[in-house]
Amino acid sequence: MLARSAATSPRAARLPGTPSPMDVTRIATRRLHATAQHLQPVSASAAAQQYPITHEKIESPRDTPYFLDNEFVCSKTSQWIDLHDPATNNLVTRVPQSTEEELKAAVESAKRAFPGWKATSIMARQQMMFKFVSLIRENWDRLAASITLEQGKTFADAKGDVLRGLQVAETACGITTQMTGEILEVAKDMETRSYREPLGVVAAICPFITPDFPAMIPLWSIPIATVTGNCLILKPSERDPGAAMILAELAKEAGFPPGVLNVVHGSAKTVDFILDEPAIKAVSFVGSNRAGEYIYARGSANGKRVQANLGAKNHAAVLPDCNKNHALNAIVGAAFGAAGQRCMALSTLVMVGEAEAWLPEIAERAKHLNVNGGFEEGADLGPVISPQSKERIEALIQSAEDEGATILLDGRGYKPEKYPNGNFIGPTIITNIKPHMKCYSEEIFGPVLVCLTAPTIDDAIDLINANPYGNGVAIFTSSGATAGRFQRDIEAGQVGINVPIPVPLPMFSFTGNKRSIAGGGRNYFYGKAGLEFYTQLKTVTSLWRSEDAVLRKASVNMPTPS
Repeated sequence: MLARSAATSPRAARLPGTPSPMDVTRIATRRLHATAQHLQPVSASAAAQQYPITHEKIESPRDTPYFLDNEFVCSKTSQWIDLHDPATNNLVTRVPQSTEEELKAAVESAKRAFPGWKATSIMARQQMMFKFVSLIRENWDRLAASITLEQGKTFADAKGDVLRGLQVAETACGITTQMTGEILEVAKDMETRSYREPLGVVAAICPFITPDFPAMIPLWSIPIATVTGNCLILKPSERDPGAAMILAELAKEAGFPPGVLNVVHGSAKTVDFILDEPAIKAVSFVGSNRAGEYIYARGSANGKRVQANLGAKNHAAVLPDCNKNHALNAIVGAAFGAAGQRCMALSTLVMVGEAEAWLPEIAERAKHLNVNGGFEEGADLGPVISPQSKERIEALIQSAEDEGATILLDGRGYKPEKYPNGNFIGPTIITNIKPHMKCYSEEIFGPVLVCLTAPTIDDAIDLINANPYGNGVAIFTSSGATAGRFQRDIEAGQVGINVPIPVPLPMFSFTGNKRSIAGGGRNYFYGKAGLEFYTQLKTVTSLWRSEDAVLRKASVNMPTPS
């Protein structure tokens, strides 16, 4: 029931220049079918033509290395984390739990590199960033294919993952205009100027409980942290590190000196090392509330700057006066794209007044989405990332039923014919939800849309504001006055008006609030706020008194403006 031919599937338009999975298959004859090559990096120029194109079993999976001093190094650990293709649960690679010696070596490498990198002119760092951007574009398909194999996204959606990170790198190329300082003559022959300097060694921890953007999240940190003069230690998710490893290779190819970017692996042990290591001055994290609140508390207690983007329960208020067809298509796409595994997925609907009658039409559109392996032509959404995620999501669906909600569309038990062992859940819609229900109070992070009702826009605003999360929110209406009032009164960092996923482009900042951002939202990602996070202000006051060249008597009085 959930499958549909590519000719009739209601898919979003592909990005310009994005080949379909069928296009990839057609040109595979002139490419090396290297299903594991992205985990054993070679030169960027060659590797751009080598990446997986199917979910076929890898006969001899290679272990994922770590990245130290611009070299890929095999870990000496005895602890390995198996990584499986979510579509098949076949083994793709083993990811090391980096040893204490390997973690310390990454820090020492970054410390050695920092003085020279800080002294490198901003123009030279900018040129490397230009090259980095160019290499990401050349390796776009390769990065996307790694994401599809490890995380489960469709190939087209994975290309969008790369694009949103690429845009941060492109914006970082404007660093020469973003880092200008200020100067003021504060007295005769005396001036004060301020400018920004890098912090030193910094770290980025990618989502590891609910990994959603294997390329975008590393690219929220790599460009800004390094172009401002810091040396970065990156810990990708142990569930999908392939894209981060490719990015490390491309950074080397772009000219980053050894130690400017190091990549370590692991789970809680690695996180605790990063939080406790005195040489690491700042930590960036995206992920769940439980992990993020822990990281923020422990990192802050150790004197580090911490930016932590946490959980979400993104709502959309749907008013009867909206453009109905646009709203229904936008809701289905935003709720079920990437199998709901986005921190900005539209997971909650508030149907206002008569709009409640549209719920069956939303279900009708959702049930025709093609749930399949990410490399398959016409796939609209792929599997969730792990059997554990599938089990947790299905348990939350069951809890809703147990608490009296209605399962309008049930995606449990769905198995594509070609992938019976994958972690698949079809689009699921739950109605008659009350705010106390577990499926509403917890972030589901799967292809599940929960639906509430409100008699008026006032009630909808109160309902949404009562939720502890404040990542993103949307309203669908044709009334400018209603939209303006909603924009002013709603308590969420990112507001969409007839836009279902209102994530700003990187010239702005990612601005969630409430429990979606640790520490009250002081340290936002990318944009001007992101640049400020990775730098510190220095002020210099200079006195060059002209008469000092000839005056022979010293003054003992406190200087005053004149």
